[in-house]
Amino acid sequence: MSTYVIAGGSLLGQDVADILIADGVIAAIGNDLSADVRVDASGCVVLPGLVDLHTHLREPGREDAETVLSGSRAAAKGGFTAVHAMANTNPVADTAGVVEQVWRLGQQAGLVDVRPVGAVTVSLEGVALAELGAMADSAAGVRVFSDDGKCVWDAALMRRALEYVKAFDGVIAQHAQEPRLTEGAQMNEGIVSGKLGLAGWPAVAEEAIIARDVLLAQHVGSRLHVCHLSTAGSVDIIRWAKARGINVTAEVTPHHLFFTDDVVTSYDPIYKVNPPLRTAADVEAVRAGLADGTIDVVATDHAPHPSEDKDCEWTAAAFGMTGLESALSVVNATMVKTGLMSWSDVADRMSIAPAAIARVHDQGQPLAVGMPANIVVFNPDIDTQVVPAQSVSASRNTPYGGLTLPGRVMATFFRGRATVLDGELV
Repeated sequence: MSTYVIAGGSLLGQDVADILIADGVIAAIGNDLSADVRVDASGCVVLPGLVDLHTHLREPGREDAETVLSGSRAAAKGGFTAVHAMANTNPVADTAGVVEQVWRLGQQAGLVDVRPVGAVTVSLEGVALAELGAMADSAAGVRVFSDDGKCVWDAALMRRALEYVKAFDGVIAQHAQEPRLTEGAQMNEGIVSGKLGLAGWPAVAEEAIIARDVLLAQHVGSRLHVCHLSTAGSVDIIRWAKARGINVTAEVTPHHLFFTDDVVTSYDPIYKVNPPLRTAADVEAVRAGLADGTIDVVATDHAPHPSEDKDCEWTAAAFGMTGLESALSVVNATMVKTGLMSWSDVADRMSIAPAAIARVHDQGQPLAVGMPANIVVFNPDIDTQVVPAQSVSASRNTPYGGLTLPGRVMATFFRGRATVLDGELV
């Protein structure tokens, strides 16, 4: 394996130093270090490799939208060294056999750690618990379980799931959506939905489930994680729960930090997503919640779709948008350049905290000698125009197409091996 020196980068946006990578680890940190390959990081920020708690890789079953390999390529180009693949595949990842298949495909791709997320219920049907223990004991070592795309709406079943995963320190990641309040919903319920005549998706449909589940987690004494939080009320509930010592964590997506529901006036299905884009007041609240640590994690909810699922009228279009390649630039735009967060905060929300929640022990580690060399080098000041056709994902449904975002991933190292150099996949 080649040795590398990342030269002249700003570690976590603070001290400038060189990092020597050898034998898969950080071998030295100092000045004027040398190696086989020199990576000029002048003007760049050096961070631990990013960890995504919420990625849809679609394989098995929807390889027309994404595969583990193509999704791994997109992740590496976005600065990620670990991703968690959601269970809503076909077949559903609700058995040890399926999660091990996804895990092995990730190992074969070899670009990032692919950690399967196990389903909470059989076939995501919300009726019976899936093989939680078998998935935890499998080679994949599953610790995160979610029916994402669907809510575990039955309170008794949710309680049983929370109780079950305590035995192996697992976490239930809830897609908070009360189905009876969102039947036929197309976008955020509010002024814009009224003007457009689209069925509204009320904030309370998310908030009611979160409120219920934090109380269940408190009662059971188990770990709860809230997926893609999107409303001001949800932030308030998480803040209330944490103040009382309830073991709950939460994530927000880049697109919920960036867009408001005003963009839906274009009727462009590229903006159709679950949960829906919310109001400016909600965006302000989730940014504040991420900044003060109420929200623990930025997670992409990367949801690729083939063109036929998006190039149609709004009501027929699929929910979801891609996000792996643009996530760090969006966080730079919404949180760093606005002064809401430092680069140390970014490292926490996009690497350290998600790795800790998912119990991934060799990711999200400090930039220190002897630590695994999972590293991203990011230039925050290069403006990059988003061109969907240039994406390395198998799908092109990015909502940022045609926009210019601040920053570019210049290099990514996965276990000491360069997966991206000079902004391009190796």
